[in-house]
Amino acid sequence: MIESSAVERTSSAQLAFLILGPLEVRGPVGPVRIPPGRQEAILAALLLEANRVVSTDYLVDLIWDEEPPDTARTQVQICVSRLRKGLAEAGIDAPITTRPPGYLLRAADEMLDLRLFSRRTAEARVLVKEGRIAEAAELLRAAVSLWRGQCLGGVTSDALRAKALQLDEDRLNAVETYIQLELELGRHHQLVGELGRLLHENPLRERLRGQLMLALHRSGRQAEALDIYRAGRDLLIEELGLLPGEELRLLETAILAGDSALHAGPPAPDRNAVEPAAAVPVAADLGHRDELPHQLPTDTADFVGDRALIQTVEAVLTGGAGRRAVGVVVLIGKPGIGKSTTATHIAHRLSGEVFSDGQLYCDLRGAGAEPVAPADALGRFLRALGIPGPVIPASLDERAEMYRTLMATRRVLVVLDDAYDESQVRPLLPGSDNCAVLVTSRSRMTALPGARRIELKILDEARALELMGLILGPDRVSDEREAARALIRTVGGLPLALRIVAARLAARPHWSLASMVNRLANERHRLDELAYGEMTIRTSLSLTFDGLDPTDRHLLRLLSLAQGPTLPGWLAGALLDDHRAQPSDLMEPLVDVQMLDVVSVESTGEFRYRFHEIIKVYAREQLAVTDSESVRRSATERMLGGWLALAERAHRKIYGGDYTVLHGSAPRWVPPADYMEELLADPLDWLDREQENLCNAVEHAAKEGLDELCWDLATTLVTLFEARGYLDHWETTHRAALAAVRRSGNRRGTAALLSSLGTLYLSSGRPEESRNSLEQALAIFDELGDRGGLALCRRDLALLERQAGDDERALALYDRSIHDFGLVGDIVGRATVLTQSAHIWMRRGHTAAAHAQLEEALGIYRSVGYTGGEARALRRVGQVLFQRGEHDEAERTLTGVLAMVRASGDLIGEGHLLRNLGELKAGQGRYEEARGFFVRALAVREQIMDHGGAEIVRRDIALLP
Repeated sequence: MIESSAVERTSSAQLAFLILGPLEVRGPVGPVRIPPGRQEAILAALLLEANRVVSTDYLVDLIWDEEPPDTARTQVQICVSRLRKGLAEAGIDAPITTRPPGYLLRAADEMLDLRLFSRRTAEARVLVKEGRIAEAAELLRAAVSLWRGQCLGGVTSDALRAKALQLDEDRLNAVETYIQLELELGRHHQLVGELGRLLHENPLRERLRGQLMLALHRSGRQAEALDIYRAGRDLLIEELGLLPGEELRLLETAILAGDSALHAGPPAPDRNAVEPAAAVPVAADLGHRDELPHQLPTDTADFVGDRALIQTVEAVLTGGAGRRAVGVVVLIGKPGIGKSTTATHIAHRLSGEVFSDGQLYCDLRGAGAEPVAPADALGRFLRALGIPGPVIPASLDERAEMYRTLMATRRVLVVLDDAYDESQVRPLLPGSDNCAVLVTSRSRMTALPGARRIELKILDEARALELMGLILGPDRVSDEREAARALIRTVGGLPLALRIVAARLAARPHWSLASMVNRLANERHRLDELAYGEMTIRTSLSLTFDGLDPTDRHLLRLLSLAQGPTLPGWLAGALLDDHRAQPSDLMEPLVDVQMLDVVSVESTGEFRYRFHEIIKVYAREQLAVTDSESVRRSATERMLGGWLALAERAHRKIYGGDYTVLHGSAPRWVPPADYMEELLADPLDWLDREQENLCNAVEHAAKEGLDELCWDLATTLVTLFEARGYLDHWETTHRAALAAVRRSGNRRGTAALLSSLGTLYLSSGRPEESRNSLEQALAIFDELGDRGGLALCRRDLALLERQAGDDERALALYDRSIHDFGLVGDIVGRATVLTQSAHIWMRRGHTAAAHAQLEEALGIYRSVGYTGGEARALRRVGQVLFQRGEHDEAERTLTGVLAMVRASGDLIGEGHLLRNLGELKAGQGRYEEARGFFVRALAVREQIMDHGGAEIVRRDIALLP
């Protein structure tokens, strides 16, 4: 919950950087002068993206709109260096660090007025949800008071001005929102003067005009309200040739008709005397989005492209007022032509200003052996848009419908990289014209309706020379201009081939460009049986590969074993069996020669890498002819053993130990301890980020016949699948692993997977399938004498009996489960049984017994630090307290659990807790408060499109007096 003193806690005296007005920097001893021009523009750009990387390419474009000089990047470096020095000398703790592909300014939220504004508006949204309307309005006024004029006033950069204008728009939205809140509080008399001034400053803002009309009408000044409407109508016709919008026209009609719905309720006597039921419609006024996805890969710092082509693509994607359908562009071209790089660069250019509600990205892997299924891509997009896993429907059509509904009111850019064909793309197209889709493919996609197909061509000589200059330095290229041109002709102008060759030259400053031309000619003659385009790239690859250190060559070959979309740094250590403290250092030589790309930077500072598909194919070919089967097998086992070791450690950190999970005897490859602890600082977040790689590892292990490792990893991942509701991944991984263990006759692995599938079916409302799986698993565990497995099966079978209404049978199974958990020392398993069985004693009215079990369970959860179990037990405690008539204590307990589930981002749990609080208030006869909680519970259910849960809450509301 937001404390009522939220405004007072953050003083503007703490601010070091002020951009909500003219740019100002304040140090401990007073103002800090930032020279106008380039330094000012660069600092403003870094502050707008504080704590995020800003590419050098963007900063160059920011300062030099059209033709940057050859020394542009050096001049940017000089400006950054001077800024670092100036901030350090002023005693401001805001370091600017070099982070590929550019720079990152680290600053605490309290130091930047923009961050403070964002935090206050976000807190106001929470207050509105909690029904604390007066406090929300006060907090929004405090947020708006941070403005000292136009954002970044005096900064001349067009790109920065565009972003500043968007922030000025955010300010006006916040103003309109606190006006709306105060109108609901009955403060119309006090608002008339302020609204008149605001409308004078912004005469075309229809929402402000409508608010002034409403304030005047409620103040008994109907004639003036209608005059305000007519003046606005005349102004719109004169200035824009348009009539007022429908909302304003309906308001005029309502005023003329004397509609009683326009009358204000009684003014609130104090800050909290607002009915909670008002929270939901007002929340919409805040423009709140629970999730703003930003999934784009890192932009390329030294991007060189056809400006006319980029402008054409951007024009189609951004469209105009007359566009009536989603803008779709398909970039096509041969391998290595730069489709993905161009798409990513364009998407970054459009991300902030045009598509302000986020960017969705999916590598559809069309060139690989197993392209991504549209249903899987939609599942990822829906989760990124805030839909919990259990609410996501199973069928492709239902997922597509939910996706289109969510996108209908958002401005989102969707990037579909490496698409296979039209059937893969069609379900991923939004339905509204405020979104756009950028596709890359080797296919022409001629059957994709309304798509603009743009074919990328090879680099012309001027752009190829520019790219070489960025990689090698302009002097080195100009000194051997003819050799550079010959080099471009030799690689056929293909960007990928040119990058590989230039990177090789950059690593060998003593090599001349002419010598590289000769080397390429000789290598090309050796490979002359290849097709021209393929030969061009392979020639470059072969030459670079042969020049690598033997260890780097070996690593590149082994990295081709990885099946996932991206490569974490520790993978290099596992493949080479190298236990150095920073295994990602092994990757860097391959990045230097363009054999690997850096695609993102983790919050820990770790880089993530990716192969270009052509390079990966080449590395696999080299692996097949160079390394023996035993070498390949050992490397694969270490790599997959690394995934298992990390997943196992993540589970231990979440549950406090190896509890409620079974493990096998497969060997692990364990990364260095300090490295692993840093990587798993937030274990559930790590599991979520690596979800695709982890699921691929399960399927990879199944294909390799590593059955023991396969089942162990699959069942360990249930930690993630349960927490995030990834039910489809749960089933897919387990079915692949089950086939593998059955092929090898692995009985314990079979039982573990069947038991886990039984839990899945139980969670997803498939009781017969659940019972069948659990009983099969129980029989095998009984045969093997596996007490841990028996305990897990009996716990879930007991829950099935509870659901079927046979409490006696359930209690008997729970008793046996607790006994078995005790034999294997699984204290968290015991706590889960105590929590579940307490519900039976509650239903029977034995609240003392239920409470005693829950207190024991809570003690266990707290002793191991398992907060998920603690929240579930506390919710039951709150229900027991309510049942015993201890209403105040029940409310405190349930409110505390609500804060816990909100902190963890558990929207489903939030919906449950809000409904529980509504039931508590209704049981006390406090029906209006109950209505407020039910309405908020309904808003959560509707937000995540849980139609069944929403219908239950509607029935709760209908039953209120």
